[in-house]
Amino acid sequence: MFAYYFELGLRSLRRNPALTALMVMAIGFGVAASMITFSVFRAVSGNPIPQKSAQLFTPQLDGWGPQQNLKGEPPDALSYTDAIALMRAHEASRQTLLYAVHVSVMPGGSRSLPVGANGYAVYGDFFPMFEVPFRYGSGWSAADDDGRAAVVVLSEAFNQKMFGDTDSVGREITLNGHDYRIVGVARHWNPQPRFFAAFDNDNFDEPSDFYVPFTRALDMQIDTYGRNSCRGNVDFKTRDAWLRSSCVWVMPWVELDSAADASRYKQFLERYAADQQRAGRFGWAPNVRLRDVVQWLAYRKVVPPETRISLLVALGFFVICMVNTIGLLLAKFMRRAGEIGVRRALGAARSEMYKQFLIEAGTVGLAGGVLGLALTALGMLGIGHLFQPQIARLAHLDVSLMAMTLLTAIVATVLAALYPIWRAAHVQPAWQLKSN
Repeated sequence: MFAYYFELGLRSLRRNPALTALMVMAIGFGVAASMITFSVFRAVSGNPIPQKSAQLFTPQLDGWGPQQNLKGEPPDALSYTDAIALMRAHEASRQTLLYAVHVSVMPGGSRSLPVGANGYAVYGDFFPMFEVPFRYGSGWSAADDDGRAAVVVLSEAFNQKMFGDTDSVGREITLNGHDYRIVGVARHWNPQPRFFAAFDNDNFDEPSDFYVPFTRALDMQIDTYGRNSCRGNVDFKTRDAWLRSSCVWVMPWVELDSAADASRYKQFLERYAADQQRAGRFGWAPNVRLRDVVQWLAYRKVVPPETRISLLVALGFFVICMVNTIGLLLAKFMRRAGEIGVRRALGAARSEMYKQFLIEAGTVGLAGGVLGLALTALGMLGIGHLFQPQIARLAHLDVSLMAMTLLTAIVATVLAALYPIWRAAHVQPAWQLKSN
């Protein structure tokens, strides 16, 4: 019976082409607007590392005090003094500090002009903590961190730019006039949002070009290319004075395998802050936070507000389209009241009316979904006019979005058809036979 009712649905589409076109257009435009904005919202609001987001935490310490902190919240990063103290305590199974850097780069032995590159100074634990995939080689060891080794990990794209599609492990590359030995080439890896660098607002930037040891970057006096947030009187006359200041610019991350480990680490943070208070460095009670990836992204509000607003507006437009579709379906079905009355008089059950019209509504929804799919693909081309380029490039029409577009159109149309179908199924056969 499904095939028969589906055939009736196709015939019904051809019977009233103007009415059918209005319904299909309403469904198509409504679902396309929703899917275009949803694709952007999905890209910017997803969990960037779902398999480990509950084990990765960023610790926060209040080194500014209640008069200068962020409405009772500790700063979003750490000062150099506190960051190094947490690293030396080694209270987590894995831990890293990081900050953004920018250098001029030239391949070893090349006479070509140098190019600018953006990267991060990190500890060796960065790579296993965040599950960075490698094409060649690997990250560096803890001994390299301690020895301030001149090593570097390149991204796959930057390796291609510098050396072509070859294994460059073991070769040298010049960063800011100093030679570094390449120990690894990471595959394309750019979690969105870039949770580990949310302090620098690099949430949706292009992938990093390279990674160097944190300790080596400090030795080479490579300044931060990210935020440097300070409070109070700060002495910038010397680099050492800046490092000893309360300026925050270092992002810490720790890996804690269980809730008990997280609880113990937070207690450690409280003890450390209390020690700083007793030493006279902090003149206030301990104020610490320990947020996992999801909590950190929510706290930083990394999802651009315009994506939420656009999605809500698009959904409202979709609802309006479906309300119009209800009226059109009601008109379409009630025009066939005579046919319904005859079928009911000949013994057709009311349930058969429901089946027939539900399948017809699904057919209309399918047609609207196909149109919506085409409009969604077209809309992806112009999405850069609505959102910033680094956000717009994240939206893609993949298989899952195509399936969702068709499914949403069909389900929404079937739901919109429930009232018109109910009205059509309750047509009184006697009245229709008498009037005709």
